Amino acid sequence: MTLNNFPYKDIIHRCFRCGYCKFPVNWTDVNNCPPYARFRMESYSCGGRLWLMRAWLNEQLEWSEHLAEILYACTTCKNCEIKCPLRFSGDIVNMVIASREAMVEKGTIPNKVKTFLENVELYGNPYGLSKSRRASYLYDSVERFKRHEYLLYIGCAGSYDDRAKKAVLALASILKKGGISFGILAEDEVCDGNEVRSLGEQGLFEMLTQQNIEVFKKNGVKDIITFSPHAYHVFKNHYPAFGGNFKVYHYTHILYQLLKQEKIKLKDSSGLKITYHDPCFLGRWNREYEIPRKIIEKMPNAAIIEMEKNRDASLCCGGGSGNYYIDLLGGSPDSPARRRIREAYELGANALITACPKCLIMLNNAVKEEELEGHIAVRDLSEIVLDAC
Repeated sequence: MTLNNFPYKDIIHRCFRCGYCKFPVNWTDVNNCPPYARFRMESYSCGGRLWLMRAWLNEQLEWSEHLAEILYACTTCKNCEIKCPLRFSGDIVNMVIASREAMVEKGTIPNKVKTFLENVELYGNPYGLSKSRRASYLYDSVERFKRHEYLLYIGCAGSYDDRAKKAVLALASILKKGGISFGILAEDEVCDGNEVRSLGEQGLFEMLTQQNIEVFKKNGVKDIITFSPHAYHVFKNHYPAFGGNFKVYHYTHILYQLLKQEKIKLKDSSGLKITYHDPCFLGRWNREYEIPRKIIEKMPNAAIIEMEKNRDASLCCGGGSGNYYIDLLGGSPDSPARRRIREAYELGANALITACPKCLIMLNNAVKEEELEGHIAVRDLSEIVLDAC
């Protein structure tokens, strides 16, 4: 692929680097783009990245590992699209993904990205772990899907990451308490493909999509509860184009209904000072800001405080687009996850709550790096709800 056959060749040059994408809505700093917050160099900003990609596609700039890492440092958090004052804002992330497709096509991708994609292709997950171990910790406590009302889709992080597993167990316990009929696919579950798509491997994404749809239909799945907003996003917004038309819910939608219907009730939560971190793929991508907050508000006597960067202006944790594994933004106090932890801690919160396994992983690690263990805890929303049941 060259600039001549690049699908966005007529608009990729239109960014004139006004800088709006770097700012949160209140204009207090210039650190709302995760890669720019980490590196503070124009090449890592939205505008700088697009111009670098145009130069590379136009053969004015030679490929290098560093150039590729600049492109793949983007977490596809959609902050730039929300902030862009130009009318082509809806295509910014698509331009990044299309540029990555060109690098995949040429076989010129960063080594960490290559490993991620190879692991997904060979093992069905980015960790390179056996398919037989997928969500194996749930086999004794959760039924295999068979004529249940809902499929609980666990995802790769929830299946293999130790921190995310704890949140999945909490969610499963709540669903049982609420009388929800659900089951899992266990080792038959396949990677949802959201990160594969955003990393530019369209062929592998389509293969995963078709595999998932086939498995869902074979098992008679009609309604899906996802643990991850990333799976929620891709099932809801991309699978229909491949014939995958299912009713998809993020787990927060189900928890809120259980609370409204009083199928679960929450006890006193005095002493909790909670602030909520908006996951990008639940918030900016799917406009769901209020349901998680309404759940927290139902916790009696919990103090709820908002971080300055919330909702549309939330600072991404840095884990999107595979970076929870690839980690091109870590290794510095300026990493977005560590910035986010400091923002929550300085606000006076003792619990930073999220509703995404990637955010949970990134922010939990950041607490350790900031040496704030015992001062602020990163919890999944399912975990604090279970504590209060």
